[in-house]
Amino acid sequence: MPFARLASATTPTCHLGLGLAAVGRPGYINLGRDHDLGEDRSVEALRTRTHELLDAAHAQGVRYFDVARSYGRSEEFLADWLKARPEIDDIVVGSKWGYTYTADWSTDAEQHEVKDHSVRTYERQRAETAELLGDRLDLYQIHSVTPDSPALTDKELHAKLAEAAAQGLTIGFSTSGPAQADAVRAALAVEVDGTPLFRTVQSTYNALETSAAPALAEAHDAGLTVIVKEGMANGRLAEPHAPDALKAVAAETDLGCDAVALALILRQPWAGVVLSGAATTSQLASNLHAAVVDLDENQLARLTALAESPQVYWERRGQLPWH
Repeated sequence: MPFARLASATTPTCHLGLGLAAVGRPGYINLGRDHDLGEDRSVEALRTRTHELLDAAHAQGVRYFDVARSYGRSEEFLADWLKARPEIDDIVVGSKWGYTYTADWSTDAEQHEVKDHSVRTYERQRAETAELLGDRLDLYQIHSVTPDSPALTDKELHAKLAEAAAQGLTIGFSTSGPAQADAVRAALAVEVDGTPLFRTVQSTYNALETSAAPALAEAHDAGLTVIVKEGMANGRLAEPHAPDALKAVAAETDLGCDAVALALILRQPWAGVVLSGAATTSQLASNLHAAVVDLDENQLARLTALAESPQVYWERRGQLPWH
């Protein structure tokens, strides 16, 4: 399994990965995006920015990189970077299928992505991903599974995914929404010929949204690698939007709110990879300080008290504008 490469890494950032959702397309829901990206959001500007981030991340020990079909040109940008650096053979690449990017490189599109977990979409997007990433792809995930997703019950799809797994591709899924725990548990029960189908799960978990933790612990115990996304709550846990309690703890550690927020996740025994969603190299450098944050019991208690109900969290997330 490719994630064994991460487990054997010796760098302090071996469990921090880089997700390219924020830089693979001009529009996204992260707070502060206007400041982060500026006015030039052309394809070439974001390609250059992505390559700078990838260079910085790899140089600082990051070995997992996360993209998706719906993240604009993220797969293309990553593929270009890999082709220009053939000597890099120590990384793990994960992508996702199930959403189609529909914004046509616009920040004010009426609809930015369309969800479809059908076999037809899987076959189309698998071919698109293969054309770009080829054999550099290690992990392919169903994007944003919910408890009612047809991907959990579609036997034809399961057979297709099992076939890909037999050819060496790791198969996983990601979750979103207030019922993440239910989706994780339902996915853990999916088998093909008596063998569990999924080897990884990627879920939202952060100081504000902790509801999936018990299910993620169960997934870890079942042998899945747990990847944590949205650790910064789409910017709600970063300056200047961070809650006062987080700002106070960050001041006590002499590090940024982002490093503290990600450090809280790294403490979870079930967390295998925690994603940075940095849009700038300075943000990335600050994020990577999470590996050296040492939180005491009092600080942990204050941060734990920030958790919202999943209904409140996801309702607020759904109200974030595409910048």
